[in-house]
Amino acid sequence: MIDGFSANVIGLCGSALIVFAYAYNVYASAVNPFVYNGTNLLGALLLTVSLMVHFNLASLLLEFVWIIIAVGGLIKAWRARAESRP
Repeated sequence: MIDGFSANVIGLCGSALIVFAYAYNVYASAVNPFVYNGTNLLGALLLTVSLMVHFNLASLLLEFVWIIIAVGGLIKAWRARAESRP
């Protein structure tokens, strides 16, 4: 099992990834959906790991929704890439 300190470090890394993804979406001239959704997915997964130690139901539910949206975005990007290939 993960100790409290490690859970905090993992959670902080997840938070940093989600903030990075948001900043990337706002400031990039062209957003790569794989980078954007992949970063959001990894951030949400890391925060979910942290929430397994420092449980908070509202935050856990939010991370599950965040994961579902990010996976949906990745699927959409994969389909768009497949359709654009000859």
